[in-house]
Amino acid sequence: MAGRSWRVRLRRSHRRRYVPRTLAPPPQYGQPAYGGDQPVGTSKKATWSLVSGIVSLLCCGPLGILAIVLGRQAQAEIATTGQQGAGLAKAGFILGIVALVFLVVQIIVIASGGFSFDFSTS
Repeated sequence: MAGRSWRVRLRRSHRRRYVPRTLAPPPQYGQPAYGGDQPVGTSKKATWSLVSGIVSLLCCGPLGILAIVLGRQAQAEIATTGQQGAGLAKAGFILGIVALVFLVVQIIVIASGGFSFDFSTS
């Protein structure tokens, strides 16, 4: 018996030991996947910032304020949530600034009399 015990111990020591994995179990039906909800898609504020920046540049200067505000909010939201659209938010922000600069220059030119309105039809 004494001779057999060292063989049993030898066989048991050479066995591969089961090491449990540290992965999370698969999600149950209707539950979000491991890691929580990941934001998907582009930020809506970034898209609206770009749209309002383009519109303010083309025809309506005061919309530049909206583009600036939405652009900054979108940049902060993207930094915290990891959504896409950082370039859209930055472009909307810059277009809003450019539109406001054009609006200020336009107001200065009109106020100084450098542009006259002549509505005569003859």
